[in-house]
Amino acid sequence: MRKLLIPFFLLAFSGVAYAQSPADSLSKLTQPHNYVLKRVSSYDRTGGNDDYRPMAVGETLTLLDEPGPGEISHVWITIASGERYHLKKMVLRMYWDGEATPSVEAPVGDFFGLGLGDYFLYQSIPLSVGGDKALNCFFPMPFQKHARITVTNEGKEQVGAIYWNIDYRAYHSPLPADTLYFHAQYRQATPNVAMANNPTNLDGNGNYVWMEASGRGHFVGVTMSVLENADGWWGEGDDMFFVDGEKLPSINGTGSEDYFLGAWDFGGKQFSYGLFGAPVVGPEREGARWSVYRFHLDSPIPFTKSLRATIEHGNANDRGDNFYSVAYWYQTEPHAPFPTLPPVEKRLPRVSPGN
Repeated sequence: MRKLLIPFFLLAFSGVAYAQSPADSLSKLTQPHNYVLKRVSSYDRTGGNDDYRPMAVGETLTLLDEPGPGEISHVWITIASGERYHLKKMVLRMYWDGEATPSVEAPVGDFFGLGLGDYFLYQSIPLSVGGDKALNCFFPMPFQKHARITVTNEGKEQVGAIYWNIDYRAYHSPLPADTLYFHAQYRQATPNVAMANNPTNLDGNGNYVWMEASGRGHFVGVTMSVLENADGWWGEGDDMFFVDGEKLPSINGTGSEDYFLGAWDFGGKQFSYGLFGAPVVGPEREGARWSVYRFHLDSPIPFTKSLRATIEHGNANDRGDNFYSVAYWYQTEPHAPFPTLPPVEKRLPRVSPGN
């Protein structure tokens, strides 16, 4: 199969998210910028070197609480905790313009693409994990009036230290009225319900749902992790996108590894590129662990009323593996209610044999 080539894009923001080439980005360095760059961090206010905060069990820590107009350009977090699966037990939330419910809600690890609770290194354009245990996000996050970011420790042990640096642009003038807001939503199926007597699937019945949104916006990508509950290949699931209330998907793919821009069960090989990757590839057997991602920065998927983004779990949903995912998109506010975040014990990656 001929190697698929994708140009390297950088993410920028001007009212909406869009992609540009490195040459375009470099050429803009000669132009003045109409913002003040600010940083909110955990630095030691005494001038010492204790640049972190501990977190008690059940504590919610506010990482950022700033007035607008502005745009977050980079989030960096690193955590020191001896508790297993602390990446699944700590929850990240983001609120824009005083909203009562968050536009971003996900376990910290899942938000950064680490959906099975373990650290691994990878590099994409909007998300990356650097050595050692450095969580990075470059999605632009605009806000007109106010931005608040929190982390909650839902584990059973104190977090020894959390460090953060959050860079944002403070603007003198309001953002354009049509500016879209960043959203990220966690979902899971533990396990997916296998539909063995359903040989075909045209309308997405029983698909795993990455996200559902109402309003106007565009879908920009997903990170997903899989824990196999049975031997064999977990894929063969078609991605299906239902735009503005469609009964049948206007975007229909050809298989799980194809959507994530690999091929042939990923060939047993790990890979990590700017817009797509499979940084964790396991054997095709019970208990195997996989992590994949795909970002649509080259062509976000727009919707004017609603979007339902889904993927089959196996051919016509004939497998019952565990899926954990975070979908990323931009849209107008208010957003539709998010599903209730599962409790900690149900978020932990454990094999569900017999599915």
